[in-house]
Amino acid sequence: MTYSEQIEQVRQALHEADAVVIGAGSGLSTSAGLTYSGPRFQEHFGDFIQKYKIQDMYSGGFYPFETLEEHWAWWSRHILINRYEKAPKPVYDELLKLVHDKDYFVLTTNVDHQFQLAGFDKERLFYTQGDYGLWQCSEPCCQKTWDNEETVRRMVAEQRDMRVPTELVPHCPVCGRPMTMNLRCDNTFVQDEGWYAAYSRYEDFLRRHKGAKVVYLELGVGGNTPVIIKYPFWKMTYQNANAFYICINLSESCCPKEIQARAVCINRDVGATLHELCL
Repeated sequence: MTYSEQIEQVRQALHEADAVVIGAGSGLSTSAGLTYSGPRFQEHFGDFIQKYKIQDMYSGGFYPFETLEEHWAWWSRHILINRYEKAPKPVYDELLKLVHDKDYFVLTTNVDHQFQLAGFDKERLFYTQGDYGLWQCSEPCCQKTWDNEETVRRMVAEQRDMRVPTELVPHCPVCGRPMTMNLRCDNTFVQDEGWYAAYSRYEDFLRRHKGAKVVYLELGVGGNTPVIIKYPFWKMTYQNANAFYICINLSESCCPKEIQARAVCINRDVGATLHELCL
């Protein structure tokens, strides 16, 4: 099948769908310009690169900085440009254009909240792996999280020589221990009330559309955590004869032979394909 035929098939499937479940991985944000290496990384972290020879934003998040002041100088910049600033390219906006008039829900392993910044309904979003905009206790002493935007903006504005002022270093309001990012890196990840509420809404959405014409639209999902999006999407498509599976990924687009008759797999840049679909 040619690329143009694939595009037509995707358009038709979305047009006929009763509901669309979007599964989004890091490839979607990378396509939108939220790159963690190269010029964007060098622009915002030149001093850290020079001092510590850090290779990219991802590895920098694990660097054992000697002080919390330096740790939060790094992380506040990372949070600001990847969570509170919109992605450089309109990929998320074009995705919303495709589904805004549909009954949709988003399941994502991304933690940058670009869906909300693009105008997606926050009641239709489930961020399974955390949120750059939330802090939690590093212990953790409780299943709570705290918004960090105000403090992060101050950290970026007031840091000097790769250090934030000591009074801005966040500590848990409950026990006083240092705060950490609300990201699923190990078994200390906090699933707060908001997390469980979003999970419940997602489960309810799937229940309400069981057996309906559902399109499972997988975007930029790699092989790191296939059990969260990829494998469930395959399984749900297989179990529902009315379902249709779409996978768009620059290099890892595939599906099992059992659902190939009701699937389209496009090995191209996510953003470029979404733009084509919007034309």
